[in-house]
Amino acid sequence: MARRISKWLIAGAVLLAAGLLIAWATSPDPKGNPASLEDSPLEPAIAPLSDAVTLASYRTPDGQVATVLVSELVGDTVTGVDLATLGADRTGNPLRDLGSIAWKRIYNAMLEGRERVSLKISDLLPSAPGGERHIGTGTNFPEHAEEASSDAVFRFPKFGRATPARTTVRAQPGILLDYEVELCMRFDRDIASLGDFDDAIKGVFLCGDFTNRNALVELADPDNLDSGFGFSDAKSGLDFYPSGPFVVVPQDWKSFVDQLRMTTSVNGEPRQDARGEEMTQDFRQLVEASLADMNEARFYYGGDFYKLSDNRRIPEDMTVMSGTSEGVIFAPPARADYIEGAVQYLGNGGPFSGTGIVDSIKQRFIANELRSGHFLQPGDVVRHDSNLLGNIEVEVIAQ
Repeated sequence: MARRISKWLIAGAVLLAAGLLIAWATSPDPKGNPASLEDSPLEPAIAPLSDAVTLASYRTPDGQVATVLVSELVGDTVTGVDLATLGADRTGNPLRDLGSIAWKRIYNAMLEGRERVSLKISDLLPSAPGGERHIGTGTNFPEHAEEASSDAVFRFPKFGRATPARTTVRAQPGILLDYEVELCMRFDRDIASLGDFDDAIKGVFLCGDFTNRNALVELADPDNLDSGFGFSDAKSGLDFYPSGPFVVVPQDWKSFVDQLRMTTSVNGEPRQDARGEEMTQDFRQLVEASLADMNEARFYYGGDFYKLSDNRRIPEDMTVMSGTSEGVIFAPPARADYIEGAVQYLGNGGPFSGTGIVDSIKQRFIANELRSGHFLQPGDVVRHDSNLLGNIEVEVIAQ
């Protein structure tokens, strides 16, 4: 009897091992999330003045920050008219500069005969405001929400100053570095209410949002992405926030944002392609939700807790980010990661190893993803493009 039971146990163990081996061998190994790409090529242009005013900032030889009303973009050369020649102030903030004149009545004939300024995109200052804290948005595009298994839009503080449209990002050893393209909005004043939002001059620009996926795997709660953990650590850094060359002020911000197209390519390979009209919450709704989420210091970053913003307002030097669309690199752990993590956990002594099974699976997943090499690597070039907001080009460099 004992021999028969032993045989059954051995047979069961063999079948279990065979099943695990088959499950491991047939596990999918995604190299990134596919995106729905438009058939027509993206055609970059400058918005007509009847729709929007396109601005760029640069530093003059005497150190002043000047604002250019952009009329032409050819390759990497921007041409326009210094806004000061139209009577604008030089405040250091392009939206305040624009607000110092009757900007809604600017028309092409006013620019004729005026001295033109030509600049390389690499000469331009960041289109983002200069603050060190911004409002990041998660899963605000339906397809990306499906990728992330998220059923709601959420927000978090993103720490770090913006970099310009021609810049670099460091690939730190042992870190899974991912990309995101986003639309961003800034204001000419502090926003403490929806009335302030409606009255403000609103500037829209293209931006990027790099991500340390290790921090999300290790800190974020996959069942509650709005827990306040993981995202600020994953998305903050000195070079994680590139911003486009232009800040564009629409006559009608909603219809303008809806028509915007943004794309990502890595080394020329298309990765993301979306339009502003796909946003689950528009910028006004994002502002409303943000203002309602500023009472509690519930966002964990660098070992401490922070409010989304201090003083219950979105200050002038802060960005509101749209969130990104489908097509990022990160995909959740596959079946093989779970199997290998469980085997590692048991091999290390199981409950006596000092490491829980969930942590073992996370460690194995990160190790497998690093080994695969399909996250961003030194030498890669990430490019974000838009039909009306210019483009961003970021070279990935070694730490």
